[in-house]
Amino acid sequence: MKKILVTGSNGQLGNELRAWSKESKEFEFLFTTRDQLDIGDPESIDRIFSSFQANYLINCAAYTAVDLAETETEAAANINAAAAGHLAQKCVAKQCWMMHVSSDYVYHIEPGRALNEDDETHPQGVYAKTKLKGDQLVMQAGGDYSILRTSWVYSSFGKNFVKTMLKLGAVKDELSIVGDQIGAPTYAKNIASALMQMIQKIESSDNKARYRGVYNFANGGQTNWADFAKEIFKQAELQCDVKKISTLDYGAPSPRPLWSVMDLSKVKETFGIEIVDWQAALQMCLSSIQSETT
Repeated sequence: MKKILVTGSNGQLGNELRAWSKESKEFEFLFTTRDQLDIGDPESIDRIFSSFQANYLINCAAYTAVDLAETETEAAANINAAAAGHLAQKCVAKQCWMMHVSSDYVYHIEPGRALNEDDETHPQGVYAKTKLKGDQLVMQAGGDYSILRTSWVYSSFGKNFVKTMLKLGAVKDELSIVGDQIGAPTYAKNIASALMQMIQKIESSDNKARYRGVYNFANGGQTNWADFAKEIFKQAELQCDVKKISTLDYGAPSPRPLWSVMDLSKVKETFGIEIVDWQAALQMCLSSIQSETT
């Protein structure tokens, strides 16, 4: 039985992978939290890899506090960049395939079409720059890797935009939400499923090398944060009006990309992954949240 090591398992994606693993008889999983594995410490990484002979590493660990990263620059750089590099080097030494989760923030361009994996990267802000540096260190390590860049992640687990809207929509009559950032909300459960389909495809292939590289993944379609909120309220049957404001008016400390719509053809064609539209994915997540609270 092949072994999969998961870092950052207390996050949204880590929890979705944990739920997925309960149904799996195909792989043995080890889910690690920050207490069990300090990914910023090479000795801690050595200990885990020595005790658990992983065939695949799914690196979900990330510093995701986008605005806070502007002041906590060292923490963001250590987790998003340096630690990713340490993990990649250990994967090379142990012949372990690294599945690294990255972000749409690394692009930060508006080419007038969906972003593809070969587009230039112009990250703005500490979070985005450290995520790109992590991608580069994974690639430069010289091992087997698949980098999955995703966007606007939410889940029934943890804190995220969907759960915040459900909470605020239940008590507020109106909310002001950014309407000029365009992208695709992505359900972490769908990301977990995509990662596992990728691993299954790699595992069953006689030509594993063809799966190395960078892939975009998100739910299908596009929207903006304000319209995303409206759809959440509509599906959850909450009466809350949404007023659109600009990114400039919102005034966040860290710059956000105005265009995050990604071309998903590479991941679909290479791995045969079906893309779920963002509205349908939201419905699945809301059903999951409802079932957890009843």
